[in-house]
Amino acid sequence: MNAEQLACDLRESRGFGHKTDIAGMLAHLHRALPAGQRAEDRGILLGDDCAAIPDRDGHLLFAIEGMVGDFIRSMPWFAGYSAVMVNISDIYAMGGRPLAVVDAIWSEDLGGATEVMRGMAAAATAYGVPIVGGHSNARNDGAQLAVAILGRARRLLTSFAARPGQRLLMAVDLRGAFMEPYPYWNASTDSPAGRLRQDLELLPALAEEGLCAAAKDISMGGAVGTALMLMECSGVGGTIDLDALPIPPGVPISRWLAAFPSYGFVLAVDANHTADVCARFHARGIACADIGALDASHCLRIAYRGEAAKVWDYGATPFILPSRAAEADLPGAIASGR
Repeated sequence: MNAEQLACDLRESRGFGHKTDIAGMLAHLHRALPAGQRAEDRGILLGDDCAAIPDRDGHLLFAIEGMVGDFIRSMPWFAGYSAVMVNISDIYAMGGRPLAVVDAIWSEDLGGATEVMRGMAAAATAYGVPIVGGHSNARNDGAQLAVAILGRARRLLTSFAARPGQRLLMAVDLRGAFMEPYPYWNASTDSPAGRLRQDLELLPALAEEGLCAAAKDISMGGAVGTALMLMECSGVGGTIDLDALPIPPGVPISRWLAAFPSYGFVLAVDANHTADVCARFHARGIACADIGALDASHCLRIAYRGEAAKVWDYGATPFILPSRAAEADLPGAIASGR
């Protein structure tokens, strides 16, 4: 496996495919909304892990996650758990703390929702975030699940604050295992609740102490795809050294690049703060490494075993943010979510 093959595999991966769908959805939404009604018109930038809504001396954070159908059918308990967990991670990725979650669940009958809701309850208990309501339908043709969350940040971490010259860090909890056959790296369900909560508290602490302003939760795009989203939002490029990635022993690099970890973040940090930031994660038993540098280009590149390859040029082909040309060419006016 060389750098060019890894770059090709990333571009063709399911995780990248899910992320590139966002640009089309946003373009449709922009076409459907009249002037003055877009989120950006109200100072809310789309492309972050949460919508950050200015509120008093901070921001309200609002996000939602949906679970894919095959995951719910094969692992209903863990799907429910994950739906709550990933929302909580999104709030912390933006320097916030969660307030509450609500759910929307569809099932064929009441029994079909039982394991999903048990999983949701387990995650809510472990992370100390209440489930305060939602919507249900127990007369549906199949299982579907979405969970939304509300949080608050005193000082934001955002995808739009990375700058050329900063270092890119990856922090990930390697004390876990894959939930076979899926790419989900689970370092949560067997961990003490107190540790889970304190590990996440590192993120708002970094924001509030001014050690970091830009971060993103590692999601379906894996570490590289998540870094690309961060770069595109901030208008920067960079090179990721795959040999520097924290990786569990025995896991092939190709599989790790597609992994969706229960605790994983990329952060853009000034060079003079990288040692301090890494040390804070290390003190809690979390792997954290400097994996590359940001520059003024519009390209994400990877380096691996002495070779280099370009993964994506978002200046030529948008990744998650629609170009103005794409918005203008869209047929019809169809509103859709992210």
